[in-house]
Amino acid sequence: QVRLVESGGGLVQPGGSLRLSCEVVGSRISRINVAWYRQSSGKERELVADISGGANLNYADYAKGRFTIYGDNAENTVYLQMNRLTPEDTAVYFCFGRLLGNSEYEWWGQGTQVTVSP
Repeated sequence: QVRLVESGGGLVQPGGSLRLSCEVVGSRISRINVAWYRQSSGKERELVADISGGANLNYADYAKGRFTIYGDNAENTVYLQMNRLTPEDTAVYFCFGRLLGNSEYEWWGQGTQVTVSP
């Protein structure tokens, strides 16, 4: 059974930074496409960034230049480093994983709240 355990959310001032963590339990990050999504109040869930095989990266336009997704094989964790945060980044951030080569196996984390406010 694969679980995704998120941490790192919280309250930060505009212009600040946060790093979110998604620990993969029960598999290896090298075998999974891991993505971060976010959902703001009243809006649909949207992709922030994803990483596949540790090398293929993809970012939403609003994340480019501010956010960085990367994996740590030793920690079996995927991180989302978020810089220059704005109030528009306030949302619940979810980690998502899909087994490479088999889309039948996918998982969601529980979500972590990020609030950007003075």
